[in-house]
Amino acid sequence: MREKFSVHNAAILLIDHQQGTIKLARNLPREVIIQNTRALARTAKETSMPLVLTSSMETEFQGLLLDDLQAIAPEAYAERVKRPGVVDCWEYEEYKKAVEATGRKKLIMAGLTNDVCIVYPAISAVEDGYEVQVVVDAGGSPTTLADETALRRMEKHGVTLTSTNQVMAELAVSWSHDFGKTIQTIMYEEILAQLINA
Repeated sequence: MREKFSVHNAAILLIDHQQGTIKLARNLPREVIIQNTRALARTAKETSMPLVLTSSMETEFQGLLLDDLQAIAPEAYAERVKRPGVVDCWEYEEYKKAVEATGRKKLIMAGLTNDVCIVYPAISAVEDGYEVQVVVDAGGSPTTLADETALRRMEKHGVTLTSTNQVMAELAVSWSHDFGKTIQTIMYEEILAQLINA
């Protein structure tokens, strides 16, 4: 039986959640992508999981990473890997070294966009022997068709697709456990409160 993903054996990788790239994700509301990205970043930060951030061509239309990430995880933001435009961030040596430095072989990944920025590194990481879960609703694509095509491609290559709530529940193990209580609070504040109070 395979060991489950946990706060002790997994790392969270957020790829290209930039102020420009989020405008390209049209199949989900922007506020949903942001709340889910915030939830993942807070989960990493508040449970001491490794968090690796990367951006591409910050001085072009892609822009800086979302302000939320700098506010939630200032250290990870300061240490973000700034790529000069390499599409598959896994092929950018500095990024791959940053992931390897976490010592974790289970990766929880999300990116903007699903159809370009996440599909290639997720597949590349699997090919390098990592177990990968891609959080589909912490990213998005210009169209539903583009998104679904990317998801099928990733699944075909052994990537596990998940949602923000689903992966957070997996990491929590039990809502009454220390980590579980922390994750439940984050889930409520970032996601559930909006649903309950809608």
